[in-house]
Amino acid sequence: MGKIKIRTGRGTGTIKVDDSKQKISGEEFRKLQAEKKKAAGNTRVHTGRGTGSRKLSDIPEPKDRPSTEGMTRSTGRGTGSRKSRGK
Repeated sequence: MGKIKIRTGRGTGTIKVDDSKQKISGEEFRKLQAEKKKAAGNTRVHTGRGTGSRKLSDIPEPKDRPSTEGMTRSTGRGTGSRKSRGK
């Protein structure tokens, strides 16, 4: 396709990137994330303000979100409520 500008560095800079249809949420992103994790293999990442480290291959898979259907959701500055219809 073409190039688009995106903001970088707290909004102070811009770079031009290819305008490809990237999925950055949902199931497509999970697949992409798993591929990157597998490719990284034995790369170590630091955790807890740099006090700990672990291999990327040892990090557990993310869990699915629990359903919120039927739970009460606050509306209108907290003055009203309704039942959630979400998954």
